[in-house]
Amino acid sequence: MTFPKSPTSQGTSATRLILTLALAPTIGLGIGRFAYSLVLPDMRESLGWTYAAAGFMNTINAAGYLGGALIASRLCNRYGLARVLRDGTLACMASLVLSGLSGNFLVLSFARLLIGVGAAVAFVAGGAMAARLAQSHPARASLLLSLFYAGPGFGIFASGLLAPFMLQVFGPGSWWTVWLAMAAISAVMMAVLLANPVDMPSTLADANPGRFAIRPVLIYLSGYFLFGVGYIAYMTFMIAFVRDAGGGAAAQSAFWCLIGLSAFTSPWVWRGVLARGHSGVSTALILACNATGAGLPLLSQSPAMLALSALIFGVAFFAVVTATTAFVRFNYPAAQWPAAIAAMTIAFGIGQTLGPIGTGLITDATGSLTSGLAVSAALLVVGALASAFQKPLAQPTPDA
Repeated sequence: MTFPKSPTSQGTSATRLILTLALAPTIGLGIGRFAYSLVLPDMRESLGWTYAAAGFMNTINAAGYLGGALIASRLCNRYGLARVLRDGTLACMASLVLSGLSGNFLVLSFARLLIGVGAAVAFVAGGAMAARLAQSHPARASLLLSLFYAGPGFGIFASGLLAPFMLQVFGPGSWWTVWLAMAAISAVMMAVLLANPVDMPSTLADANPGRFAIRPVLIYLSGYFLFGVGYIAYMTFMIAFVRDAGGGAAAQSAFWCLIGLSAFTSPWVWRGVLARGHSGVSTALILACNATGAGLPLLSQSPAMLALSALIFGVAFFAVVTATTAFVRFNYPAAQWPAAIAAMTIAFGIGQTLGPIGTGLITDATGSLTSGLAVSAALLVVGALASAFQKPLAQPTPDA
């Protein structure tokens, strides 16, 4: 990948490339993963699911994400970052189509599994590419890296604008139309991604990355695991929570769009914090904000409180992922970035595999979504406390 000589045009090119890369998590995560929350209430009622069954759909999605994270580094070494990014995103788009074609539990489970695998491998490859690109522009590294992770916010916003109103217009049982509409939107984004390839030669296979040591970052991995458990419960069941509180299509759309818009602003909100991400303190601060947003609905279900919850949660939840990639970038050589990002993603993936089904079981047992939400907020607090104790692994370099 080459850049123009002019500093101004070089910066413009870097921004364009990052935003192109960001289309992958926009499709795989912002739409493929999180749009499920918007259709979950209609799917649960139309298909006769319990909350545990509804949670299982995100659990198997997270299991696919975990599996993808386990193989991502190897795939990147073998096929190169750009190809893994492209093929993983294509798998996500195919699963969106499949989700709209059948109400069979096994078929839908497979679709959720496939989008998990595709999103994970694309996310690891894209994260490594974004980190390399950011490293080439040290003065703007934190902002560029954040732009990649702001991509899912756009996907959340787009699905929030469309899904609740489609369900209102077409009525009960119309969840499948939302999946097909999301597939159409993703196809447009995929066309842009394919038309503007980000070709970054991978030197991973020729490098000597060494073995990734878990022990020095075990406490960070623990905090990231707890983030995975806690955040996914909020993102899985909050639309159902808003609806149970009396919110119609407009309220659900506004809530989801606020999360997406807030997530999209996170690069500017957290830029200074991320630039100091050599230790776990930056992650702890962002996780504390995340926990605050998750806990606010426990105090009140008023529209104002729910809106504040969406804004605070949204600005923080993907910034935690950005902070984790920044931590990797600051503390590991470039050849180890895919392996380190994959290890972090595995810990995160295990957490978000357990989160939805666990929250669903708690909700079924207590008959209230509030109890599951309280557990998720508490886990985010513990994750923030754990992350705060992570020390830097190496002295920061002048251009980090």
